Amino acid sequence: MGIDFERLRELRAADPAGIGRAFAERTRRDVIRGDGRLFIVAADHPARGAIAVGSDRTAMANRYELIERLALALSRPGVDGVLGTPDIIDDLAGLGLLDDKIVVGSMNRGGLRGASFEMDDRYTAYDVDSMVRHGIDFAKTLIRVDLDDAGTAPTLEATARAVDQAAAAGLPIMLEPFISGRVDGKVVNDLSADAVILSTAIASGLGNSSAYTWMKLPVVPEMERVMEATTMPTLLLGGDTGAAADETFAAWEGALALPGVRGLTVGRTLLYPRDGDVEGAVDTAARLVHRDLA
Repeated sequence: MGIDFERLRELRAADPAGIGRAFAERTRRDVIRGDGRLFIVAADHPARGAIAVGSDRTAMANRYELIERLALALSRPGVDGVLGTPDIIDDLAGLGLLDDKIVVGSMNRGGLRGASFEMDDRYTAYDVDSMVRHGIDFAKTLIRVDLDDAGTAPTLEATARAVDQAAAAGLPIMLEPFISGRVDGKVVNDLSADAVILSTAIASGLGNSSAYTWMKLPVVPEMERVMEATTMPTLLLGGDTGAAADETFAAWEGALALPGVRGLTVGRTLLYPRDGDVEGAVDTAARLVHRDLA
């Protein structure tokens, strides 16, 4: 699809206030409408240093290609919105691609992969004030809990304060928690049901109000037990699983039928599918979330 990147570059250089005007003028929508389910395409990976997809170590390095793939995804029926850091969201706003879409602002994580400070996941992108100011519809955080790493403590505290501020502003905020640990020097998330249940319990208690809190949880074995651990509305995350597409879609379909699950938030699996068919992958996921599209 044709995207006027020349105009975007000129806007950024000569009229940066135009990005703010684009936010002010965009058509907004209710977060919950219709069947009450959400399908959000995620693209906050590059800002946390995660540009690999499968065996391709630089798959997401080309920003123009990423924006083209996002634009295609956002044009498809059943895609409710996009999740990204300010650089991504500003590009999409400047291109006029956010009308009637839910915009989820990623607060990002400062603990970059492989860094000595990896578990000190302080927030380095959106904050609640900026999201309210720009009319962002939803906030998102990532919380890794390593009981052997003191960097977890400031992460939990920062997340609790973000939940406080979001609740005070009436801004929905999704928490993506993991129990993590180092294996051969690398931080690895524990994707067992017991670990996801524990991380959900910890995240659920953060902040002085849970009224606006959502969960963003991985699809794992015994997902029924996981969903019994929370009453909060939950979106499923996709992740770069490496599994065959049919297996991945089947796992999502089963989990989407569970009580409390409200939809999907998926990025690399759909934006960079193995067969290269972004439209087909997005449409398949949209039909799983919004059954009236089937």
